[in-house]
Amino acid sequence: MLKASRKTGTRERNKQDKLMRIKSSALELFVSKGFDDTTTREIASAAGVGLGTVFVYAETKRDLLFLIVNDDLEDCVDRSSANCDPSRSLLQNILEILRIHYEYFARLPVLSRQALREMYFYQTGKQAERFIHTRERLSGLIGKLIAEAIATRLIHSEESADIIAQTIFAIYQVDLRRWLSTDDLDIEAAMLHLGRQLMVLMRGLSPRPEALA
Repeated sequence: MLKASRKTGTRERNKQDKLMRIKSSALELFVSKGFDDTTTREIASAAGVGLGTVFVYAETKRDLLFLIVNDDLEDCVDRSSANCDPSRSLLQNILEILRIHYEYFARLPVLSRQALREMYFYQTGKQAERFIHTRERLSGLIGKLIAEAIATRLIHSEESADIIAQTIFAIYQVDLRRWLSTDDLDIEAAMLHLGRQLMVLMRGLSPRPEALA
């Protein structure tokens, strides 16, 4: 039984080693050559594994990209959740949640731009389920803050907390892409710009009836 346990341990270590080499090689090639110009075969070769081994973890090149970022995005949501502070305002808590994500995407802008482009319509693949779940967790975290603010009468809306959270998430997604397309990735400037947009949403536009006709 001890031998079997050792064999299992060795196999698991070998699997983890291969996975780390695949992720490291994919990251290096995506950054140096670009996502479009890198092939799955090149990644397998650089990692020192067979092409079939790569496909164990990722069905497509897009899957490989999210094999790299999924762990980090999950960590961002974990830290965002832990960072919520009831002593802060609703706006401050939302901005602190999203600041963590801006900071992450600013670390490797080249890779981040590729990942953000590939997020559109990403529904199938070995890594897709993890990505979608993480995205829903982030939107759900914002929704929870909104629901709490509605329950304590800090804000009022005829719409549900989910719809409001989805609106905030949409603003964040567009603004993040706009910011990452610039040369100067100033986090404070990004938070100021995002905060102004969220203030428009939270204050409303006080429309007269004819504006909505």
